[in-house]
Amino acid sequence: MSSMTDIVFLLLLFFMIASTMSSPNDLKINLPQSKTTTATKAHIVKVGIDGEGHYFVADDGEKPIQVEFEEIEPYLKHIQAADSAVYVALHADENVPYKEIVRILDIASENRLKLVIATKIPDKTTE
Repeated sequence: MSSMTDIVFLLLLFFMIASTMSSPNDLKINLPQSKTTTATKAHIVKVGIDGEGHYFVADDGEKPIQVEFEEIEPYLKHIQAADSAVYVALHADENVPYKEIVRILDIASENRLKLVIATKIPDKTTE
């Protein structure tokens, strides 16, 4: 009986650790494709824009919350005050108008934030 308890405990422990390692993107965003990839291990704040033009923010693995555009800059300033080495990852749907992306780029530039634009790797079948 104790060996069965050990196995159940180990399985529980495995799934708890495995589930914390993955941080799925909760937003349904169709990212544009890029042939190059770069990964970073730094503190990352995600700013998302979905296909309907709604804005979302998420701090380093937290669940994204919907915000108004006017709330993004104060949110990023608050995060930057706590950690000056923060990166902003922009997750924008490929159908979002370019002017909306430029608005986020302007916020990052004005506040001297490091910004990366999230893309997805192209499918081999679409090349």
